[in-house]
Amino acid sequence: MSVSLLGLRTVIYFTHDLQQAKAWYSDVFGIAPYFDEPFYVGFNVGGFELGLHPLDAAQTHKGPAATAYWGVDDAESAYEKLVAAGAMPIEKPTDVGDGVIVATVKDPWGNLLGMIKNPHFRLP
Repeated sequence: MSVSLLGLRTVIYFTHDLQQAKAWYSDVFGIAPYFDEPFYVGFNVGGFELGLHPLDAAQTHKGPAATAYWGVDDAESAYEKLVAAGAMPIEKPTDVGDGVIVATVKDPWGNLLGMIKNPHFRLP
């Protein structure tokens, strides 16, 4: 049995302050959400969705099980801008081989935000 995956569609980040997270992501990505409700805020980021979901204070699970890497043209610049905007540095831009550069920060709500410059990846 196999599952046919169609590629990354949505990454959901949890936050205790949906309005503050919406403002922060609007500012750092330079876009407004296309879906904005008290229960969910959705951004179209280059054809993929970043969703912000309110985290109830009673919930005991929080934090990423994996890191979603968003494509960027310049990983160093993206990393520096996110850190300047208040993200916590986790992994500085690193060439992981064959010209692929990755970096990771933690947003103000504890979610990992990965960036990748992959010169070999092309959308169909």
